[in-house]
Amino acid sequence: MLKINVGSKPGEQPEQTFDLDQRKEGWFIDGDAFGGDIAPLGGNRFHVIWKNKSYNIEVLDRDQAGKSVHLLINGQHYHTSAKDDLDMLLEKMGMQNGAAQKINNVKAPMPGLIQSIAVAEGDSIEKGDNLLVLVAMKMENVIKSSGSGVIKTLKVVPGQIVEKNQVLLEFH
Repeated sequence: MLKINVGSKPGEQPEQTFDLDQRKEGWFIDGDAFGGDIAPLGGNRFHVIWKNKSYNIEVLDRDQAGKSVHLLINGQHYHTSAKDDLDMLLEKMGMQNGAAQKINNVKAPMPGLIQSIAVAEGDSIEKGDNLLVLVAMKMENVIKSSGSGVIKTLKVVPGQIVEKNQVLLEFH
């Protein structure tokens, strides 16, 4: 079973939430059998008839890892996010999904010299953003962010020598 949240903008409170469940008898929405008709129109476009209403749906963007989809339904933009049974169990236990990793700090993977820093305190960064360049054994190593966050404190400056596992920067 999936819990689907639907809103007009990503990250905002959902305008609607419903349960979607696939059983051997078919698809069920909030416990009711889906009695509609879905016709693919080619590409990422579909025509759906459900509860005597017609819907033209286009899938604009899909993030499989983040379990989200951006849809255009009859000219209106909708953003969905889904949680499966495991996601809901982890949430109930107060644990977050590893795909939405929040980081607290970045440590030096090896001893070396800080050549340059590409970020500043207060910067918002995303997973994969370049943070700094660490020179070790005559090689430049670009240190990238393993998650998203806002930089709280830079603990190093260009030209500084660092040891392995030394904290280089912290996040809020």
